[in-house]
Amino acid sequence: MDSYIAWNDDFLDWLLKCKGRGDNGYTAFYENVDTILLGRRTYEGILKNVQGAFPYEGKECYVFSRTLREQTANVTFLNQNIARFTACLKNKPGQNIWIVGGQEILIPLFEQNLVDEFIIHVAPAIIGQGILLFKPGSYEMTLQLLKVTQYNEFVELYYQRT
Repeated sequence: MDSYIAWNDDFLDWLLKCKGRGDNGYTAFYENVDTILLGRRTYEGILKNVQGAFPYEGKECYVFSRTLREQTANVTFLNQNIARFTACLKNKPGQNIWIVGGQEILIPLFEQNLVDEFIIHVAPAIIGQGILLFKPGSYEMTLQLLKVTQYNEFVELYYQRT
């Protein structure tokens, strides 16, 4: 509830104490996504926190990193302008692009008006420190609330950029 989404070490253990309903709408959302954008730190946090198979198999998954890595079966690593790359993606046919995380990715996309929708889940927890959902930057936007869905203790807010 306080806009922190993870501890500074990327751990999400606080989130496991919250009770949702089913998969909290994840499956329906995920079926409408074909491309996923992540920063390197978010990618490494996912690998550290998720057991088993890579969670985004079968989707086009791009990880932006200044330290290029070899492409894997599931991920393409990129060291290029995030906003330009995303603008090109948006001009191609396909489904939704999901920005999984990374403030270094979000800020340039906000500044270039490349984010159309926000689906934000609010968890019943206050952790008081860690990684903020939105980092300060030179961007401003207004949003229109289109839908609110409750999943037991979680609330999903669906906004569209106006």
